[in-house]
Amino acid sequence: MQTGESSDVETPTAGGYQALSEMRTRIAEAAQRAGRLPNSIALLAVSKGQTLGSIRRIVAHGQLAFGENYVQEALPKIAALPNLRLEWHFIGRLQANKTRDIAEQFSWVHSVDRLKLAERLSAQRPSELPALNCCIEINLNAEATKGGIEPGALSELVSGVRALPRLRLRGFMALPTPSSDPTVQRASFRIFREMVTPYVSTFDTLSMGTSTDFEAAIAEGATIVRIGTALFGARAE
Repeated sequence: MQTGESSDVETPTAGGYQALSEMRTRIAEAAQRAGRLPNSIALLAVSKGQTLGSIRRIVAHGQLAFGENYVQEALPKIAALPNLRLEWHFIGRLQANKTRDIAEQFSWVHSVDRLKLAERLSAQRPSELPALNCCIEINLNAEATKGGIEPGALSELVSGVRALPRLRLRGFMALPTPSSDPTVQRASFRIFREMVTPYVSTFDTLSMGTSTDFEAAIAEGATIVRIGTALFGARAE
């Protein structure tokens, strides 16, 4: 079954109120440990590979922001859920042939890493919509399999994106090399935070942290955590 074909099919790993409630509690506890207000951290539910039924189950309990990695998977979901006031975030790797769909259908894009693609997004953003919120993705470890700009090119890209009329640069996104060691996790997020510190008086968003490391990310200043598995369970292959 393709994602989006059914709104009601149950799966063994389907998320629901309990998983959402537990995640909200864990985020609040991590914020308190870091001396931060819980409402300073937004939960982005990563719905890649999930059915419409799974999405609706947590929407019913107040989750309205969803992140998608693949445009071709996201568009049927967006079309099928038009009346739920959902906020859609594109968090996958940008491709030139997908920018129009992103500009027209999403409220946020977290993975801007080239000025040429940012220019396309700005030019293609419909005039009747608010400016497209965006984050610049930084490739912390120069991993070939990941998107993101090299840290040394950050300043130039920031200047270029800020000048685009239909984009609103909100901050930065990173996906560090995975580690199960909280000390290593925090060190990676700290490097990222320190890298963007010169811009924090201008921008308000640090998109970092996933199901396995969001607590370390919150300790280092995350304002959006991108949670999939801990909400929905493992995706069916």
